[in-house]
Formats: sequence, C-alpha cells, structure tokens
Amino acid sequence: MKVEILEFVEGAKKAKGVTVIIDVFRAFSTACYAYGSGAVRLIATADAEKAFDLKKSYHHSVLTGERDEKKIKGFDFGNSPTEIIKSDLQGMTVILTTTAGTNGLINAEKANVVFAGSFVNCGAVVKYIKAIDPPLVSLVAMGYRATISAAEDLLCAEMIRAGLNDEPKDYQSAISDLRHGAGKRFFDPANLDFSPPTDFFLCTMADRFDFILKGEKRLDGNIDLVKIDL
Repeated sequence: MKVEILEFVEGAKKAKGVTVIIDVFRAFSTACYAYGSGAVRLIATADAEKAFDLKKSYHHSVLTGERDEKKIKGFDFGNSPTEIIKSDLQGMTVILTTTAGTNGLINAEKANVVFAGSFVNCGAVVKYIKAIDPPLVSLVAMGYRATISAAEDLLCAEMIRAGLNDEPKDYQSAISDLRHGAGKRFFDPANLDFSPPTDFFLCTMADRFDFILKGEKRLDGNIDLVKIDL
C-alpha cells in the first residue's frame, strides 16, 4: 500500500485512490460530533449560498459552518463542536460549509473514494482502509484556511499513515503540544465567542468515535458525508 501526504485544495485536486481529506480544527471534528448528537444526514458544500438553497429542500435541517472562523450570518451554528454537543440534532440534516475541509471534499474529483478525517475518528479511518487494502492512499491535510500548513492536520495524516503501515506510536504528547502552537488560538479571549477552549479539547480527543464519514457525490455537486459504523 502506497501512502502519500498532500496539502490544501491543490492536494485534493491531485489526490487519487482512496483519499482522506483531513480537517482537525474544526470541520470534520464538527461533522463527527454532529452525528454523535443525533444527526441523520450531513451534507457538505463549499458555498454558503448553496447551503441556504439546500436548507429549503430539507425541512428538518440546520446550517453549520464558518468564514474567517466565525459563524456565517443566518446560520444556526458555527464550525464549533462545543455548539454542536449542546444541541439536540436528533433526526436532523446538518448542512456544513467551511473554508478548508468541505472545499477539499468537493475538489477531490480524481479520487476513487473519499473519506473525511480528524483525530476523533482517526483510528476508525485506519481500520476501514486496512480492511479494504487499496494500492494507493492519498492523505490531504487541508491546513489553516486551506492556505497555510497546519500542524494538527499533518499530525493526523502522519497518524493515519503510521497506522496503515503498522508502525504504532504514541502521539498523545504531540497532540497535547498543539495547545501551545496551532491550537493556541482557542485560548485567546478575543476568540471566545466563536472558537472557545472547549473546541480544542473536543477536537483532540483521539478515537472518540468508531465510525467513518464517507463522501458520496450528489447530483447537485455537493457531498453527502455518510456515517458508517465499524
């Protein structure tokens, strides 16, 4: 099994084989928590206007996402696991759009199959990919705002690669150290309303969920992120 690590939207466009789009802070952590809070469907879109259009088609739905890290005007939630776990999403469709993660999903057009990855379901991603044993795996670290390398996404990619190569390592210390680097923005009082410290801790709970999120292209060009329990 060949495993390659790519970055940003450009990397998503190049990705082939089994592809994992990684966005730890916070898109695909938020997506996992949405399913954990009872959501029955999650639709990813790259465009806020498309999100509003989708909401018209799904009566029991909520809009979740961000631009410049902040909740989009008219949305129900920001891109925040903290907001999600406080909410009862039983039976709801969640429509998600973010700067990095959902753009990666939409642009992975050369991939054979696409998954969304983060720390919280990293182990499940490894387990599933090992079971299907593909010849090529592309791991795409989407980065901060899809333009700057993000330590958390690259670390998650390395964790997945190590797991696929049967190279067990203890990454807990490296994850904790993110608090003083890539994750320090969660502890800035100025960001408290839209990016609270609890988001950092929720996003860094490795293997909290034993399911994967598989991307399935829709006729409208958006992506259904389908929950598959392991």
